[in-house]
Amino acid sequence: MSNEWIDVTVALEDGMVHWPGDPACKIFRVVKMEDGAPCNLTKLELSAHTSTHMDAMRHFVADGATMEAMPLDATIGPCRVVELDVEKQIMPEDLAPLDLQKGERIIFKTANTTRSWDMGPTFDKDFISISEAAGQVLADAGVMTVGVDYLSIGGWEKDGVEVHQVMLGAGIWVIEGLYLADISAGDYDMICLPMKIKGADGAPARALLRPRP
Repeated sequence: MSNEWIDVTVALEDGMVHWPGDPACKIFRVVKMEDGAPCNLTKLELSAHTSTHMDAMRHFVADGATMEAMPLDATIGPCRVVELDVEKQIMPEDLAPLDLQKGERIIFKTANTTRSWDMGPTFDKDFISISEAAGQVLADAGVMTVGVDYLSIGGWEKDGVEVHQVMLGAGIWVIEGLYLADISAGDYDMICLPMKIKGADGAPARALLRPRP
């Protein structure tokens, strides 16, 4: 693998997979050059938690920090990609060998990267998520940032609210919806910049990884 930047963002597209009950992603041009206009103009309608995005604490913490308050060092700097062979949820025993460090940025690669994203636009209700107990391990370790390769750290009807409350309540910045097919386990530099939306509980983001020498 070269040391060039690798884009791990899932591109926004009209009608793409989204969390059931959230607004659908709609992308359409309202001004068109083919209609004689001097330019094209695109309109977006989507949840702040569509595709590759970040959660701010306000997503599940009533008085938590909002998106514009995110410190840049949460998502710019060294990170570790860990590949886990789990079937349902990441559990504390899966984290035990990792020697988690305070202030660490860590990304979990699972079968979601191929299985779940390949189902789109159908939502995969069986995607691999982080259990509440594992979220508590990450919180207790003082991890700064956690990334996952599907639309939520919490599962469909299992630990969804609880793991968000634990991790966001502990001040962990969360990146959801990464696509890691071209990424192997190891050490990387990361740049992930969410849109700076005042007062928002989340925001779409562009995420890049580059292997460290």
